[in-house]
Amino acid sequence: MFAQTTTHATLLARIAKGDDVAAWREFHDRYRDLIHGFARRRGLQPSDCEDVTQEVLLSLSKALPGFAYDPAKGKFRSYLKTIVLRTIFRRRCQKAGEQGLTPIEEADRAAERDTESDSIWELEWRQYHMRQALRAARAEFNDTDLAAFQAYAVESQDVQTVAQTLGLSTDQVYQAKSRILKRLSSIIAQQVAEEG
Repeated sequence: MFAQTTTHATLLARIAKGDDVAAWREFHDRYRDLIHGFARRRGLQPSDCEDVTQEVLLSLSKALPGFAYDPAKGKFRSYLKTIVLRTIFRRRCQKAGEQGLTPIEEADRAAERDTESDSIWELEWRQYHMRQALRAARAEFNDTDLAAFQAYAVESQDVQTVAQTLGLSTDQVYQAKSRILKRLSSIIAQQVAEEG
């Protein structure tokens, strides 16, 4: 089960020390699905998505020890996106049979020509925040409210059907949705603020 125990900046500082296994585990838990989801949205096959995810995490494991995060220089999410795009570009070149290592400059030029990447990254980033918030909120609500929220708000099931299935009134389903959405909004706002 995911447990967010540190802020974004604190986690990066712990990783920069280079010997905090728990920080790496938390980093992996936070960002693995984001990287994998973006690669999937960029049209990679499932096995390639997994390879890209592992390559990005390996690259970061080499680059982040000693890394000094400075929000004034840019957001970590932009740095992460650049690494993911470069890895995807290299993967596509390998699949196309191009020989040798592709220079970083060529990967950057390819990323600049890729007009869809920004909107796809933003969509995946928003979903990443929603997944993180849902994980955090699960500990705060009972199973029935969570089931009502999942069925009604996420799966768009009819409120009457949800209420009947869970033995609730329609008012209780509406209230569960409202309470959970309010809490998710609060958690996401906190996550975004912590990013810098």
